[in-house]
Amino acid sequence: MSLTLSARAADFGALDTPLLVLAISSGTGVDDTLNALDKRLGGILRRTVDRREFRGGRDEMLHLSSAAAGVERVLLVGLGKAEDRPASLRRAAALSSRHASKLGVRRMSFFAGTINEAEAEAISVGLIAGAWDFKELKTPPSADEVREPLEEAVILGSSPGVERGVGTGRAIGAGHSLARRLGMLPGNICTPDYLADTAREIGQRYGMTVTVLGREEMERERMGSFLCVAQGTPQDPKLIVLEYRRGKPNEKPVGLVGKGLCFDSGGISIKPAQGMEWMKFDMCGAAGVLGAMETIGQMQLPVNVVGLIGSTTNMPSGTAVKPGDVVQASNGKYIEIINTDAEGRLVLADVLAYAARYKPAAVIDAATLTGACVIALGHTATGVMGSDDALVQEVLDAGKRAGEPGWPLPLWDDYKELIKSDVADIKNSGGRPAGTITAALFLKEFAGDYPWVHLDVAGTAYTESDLGTIPRGPTGVPVGTFVEFVRGRTR
Repeated sequence: MSLTLSARAADFGALDTPLLVLAISSGTGVDDTLNALDKRLGGILRRTVDRREFRGGRDEMLHLSSAAAGVERVLLVGLGKAEDRPASLRRAAALSSRHASKLGVRRMSFFAGTINEAEAEAISVGLIAGAWDFKELKTPPSADEVREPLEEAVILGSSPGVERGVGTGRAIGAGHSLARRLGMLPGNICTPDYLADTAREIGQRYGMTVTVLGREEMERERMGSFLCVAQGTPQDPKLIVLEYRRGKPNEKPVGLVGKGLCFDSGGISIKPAQGMEWMKFDMCGAAGVLGAMETIGQMQLPVNVVGLIGSTTNMPSGTAVKPGDVVQASNGKYIEIINTDAEGRLVLADVLAYAARYKPAAVIDAATLTGACVIALGHTATGVMGSDDALVQEVLDAGKRAGEPGWPLPLWDDYKELIKSDVADIKNSGGRPAGTITAALFLKEFAGDYPWVHLDVAGTAYTESDLGTIPRGPTGVPVGTFVEFVRGRTR
């Protein structure tokens, strides 16, 4: 069930809500705008702050039950020093809506003082993120254990800017929610066919042209790199293309490319059994493209965008590609297979080559590509590499605005020595040293002449631990970065 969002002027003298969330920065105390509310609550807000029972620290929460008619509960949520106020508000909103869901509260109100359009958008995105839950594959609990879901959130602050912010935040939240749902679905449900059907549904809603290539069509395109990964599975691989055309007729599109490995066993170079179930998340790049196209469609941005997804599963079998095999990509380059678990780059090679036919102004690809990126940057930052320094910076700025920070890594020619092959033009793995960089350098060989940036989201697209704002599972990254980049091109 999606969360209904709206904005309304703050009238604390007449407010009626099961839960009121007050977002407060550290050291600021109770604002005078809350005088009417504090009077209704018997002065408990100022007493709480004066006694330093609540100090407004980052992620600090204090739940107060109220006997006052109309305001049943108050939740104080700390913003910390709020140096980046939209980011702090996004986080506080996610914490509060998640807490509301745990309480079984169907309606809540959120107040953070005077807010502008960007802050209203951030709050909206956070509220949706915190309220999101995946229950469709679980047996419903018994009647005495079920809690009411959070259905409605009201942001207190009414102005045209706030209304616009709520609208854009709603669209971004929808994209995040779609990407997270696709990520949570197991590999036996979220197949390449399922991703293709999802793309068709998005296309039908927003008037996008959708093209889907299967095994036979890709064979005609001579996509030997992509198809070698699909050799070991009976499922039909899919190259999925969504074309959104609301910009000028002759304007070059932005290309968004996503890796869609619906399950990655590693193939013949099989992964260890422990933790392999997490490899259903190897399609989070593709989910990010679909989520971004959902958001772009809802926002009706005046721009041309082409989303491209390469989707299959990487399985071991008698027909699977083997270490030592040599395959030819659609751009003519021969590739020596060193490690069949370095399969995402093989899929993306042909997708990036295919993207050139759209004559894109820029292409950004996202992939859960290397464990080396997790070692380098952990689960906080996305690895960012590309062929154009200005474009790399533009993507980094977009990620920062979206709350999806990235960090640049070098693509120096010296690293190419690691992926030189004795028998082919290039090999698909250079070993452990600089693994994230050599994977990106491999992709660069297929990116053509257009400006290109690669996002390695292996450490940021999903989390194996509860983050407080969201539970274990997919985070929605890189939807925000994709959307902010495209929005930036319309300003």
